[in-house]
Amino acid sequence: MNALNSIHRRAFLNTTGVGVGAAALQSLLATSARGSDVERPPHFPAKAKRVIFLCMAGGPSHLETFDYKPKLAEMDGKPMPASFTEGQPIAQLQGQELKCLGPQFPFRPRGESGQMVSDILPKMAEIADDLCLIRSMHTDQINHDPAHTVMNTGTSISGRPSMGAWVTYGLGNGSDNLPGFVVLTSKGGRNPQPIASRQWGAGFLPSRHQGVEFRSAGDPVHYVKSPPGVTQTQQRELVDSIQALDQLRRDRVRDREIDTRLQQFELAFRMQSSVPELMDFSDESQETLDMYGVQGSDGSFAANCLLARRLAQRGVRFIHLYHRGWDHHGDLVHYMKICCGLCDGPTAALIRDLKRTGMLDETLVIWGGEFGRTPMFQGKGKGAGRDHHIRGFSMCLAGGGVKGGVTYGETDELGYNALVDRVHVRDLHATMLHLLGLDHRKLSVKHQGLDQRLTGVEESRVLREVLV
Repeated sequence: MNALNSIHRRAFLNTTGVGVGAAALQSLLATSARGSDVERPPHFPAKAKRVIFLCMAGGPSHLETFDYKPKLAEMDGKPMPASFTEGQPIAQLQGQELKCLGPQFPFRPRGESGQMVSDILPKMAEIADDLCLIRSMHTDQINHDPAHTVMNTGTSISGRPSMGAWVTYGLGNGSDNLPGFVVLTSKGGRNPQPIASRQWGAGFLPSRHQGVEFRSAGDPVHYVKSPPGVTQTQQRELVDSIQALDQLRRDRVRDREIDTRLQQFELAFRMQSSVPELMDFSDESQETLDMYGVQGSDGSFAANCLLARRLAQRGVRFIHLYHRGWDHHGDLVHYMKICCGLCDGPTAALIRDLKRTGMLDETLVIWGGEFGRTPMFQGKGKGAGRDHHIRGFSMCLAGGGVKGGVTYGETDELGYNALVDRVHVRDLHATMLHLLGLDHRKLSVKHQGLDQRLTGVEESRVLREVLV
């Protein structure tokens, strides 16, 4: 009798052991089916649910867009006063005679707020009352790649988590079938600078928080499509088998990256149907397509702006658009017309579209580059341009708990130094996290003996003056 009971017990443990393991796996997969990462509560009630960051890569000139400087116009062609530039870092104008270059396009007051916006941005000028213009930005690095690194990670040290990774780490993914952090790129203009994929990396955070780049040619996401001859059922069986093996390994070594692999295999399987549907604009009205200026998903900035709205509708937490072509060392007027022609209308269309669909109030839109451009001209004659500039530049915000029709901060009379209400990139990060319900001082991870944060150990502040 005892021997029989022993057999029964062994049989019970053997069969239920498999069953419990299978149940645990199914539970995990069920959690994954609700989203690639479990949503987490914010530190306090949030104004925004997501961020769309429109990066004008290369550095747009604040002096031709949002920072009206009549004194600079008066000084056009005259020597730049040494009191502004002495001892200051300059990218390509070292040792050269520095002369002022006045604004190349007229400015005029826009909307009921009367904000000064250049004629080169006619569509954004029409929505001036929805924009918060920050005219006192400054940053640390004067060359493109390190300046992008500061804008994306809060530091010039490579390998740190990007802001999109911090956001999804802090809040989780709001989408069932798409990554929480998506990157889209386009180009057009002068000298499109390369953008390294580490700019949307996860650094020391779990790798599931890194951005996923959607490409304009071929498959939007590499390897998401099943190989030829593999059916959906076979793909499902393969994913389940890999998940089971990964789960066995996870139970033995307790490696959090295996959790990422479990979640991302499941997400990739669901993306096989969600991504083609996302990229198909056939369900958009002709009115909407005309507003953005697109006919299909062709990788243009216009198409990417429409994709950004579609991603936002599907719960994606952080959407980062790069338009490469704003590095205007020469032929400033010519290339500003090209870049603004490509980016002005779609940016305004995105903000209008979010507003009419009731999403703008919970979506923070940020527009700007990694730095600005100098008040001094580079080159000669009509082909003149502007050099890189870090001491003062402009960015604009819309939606997501930010006041519209507001101008914040000032540069000096020539647009060289941010003087009034200076805003560092880390202050922008702190404000962005605050609008998402995250305290930038509490969103931290222990790494190399330090509590690491997006805003670092330096003093950073939330721009409460511009918040609703």
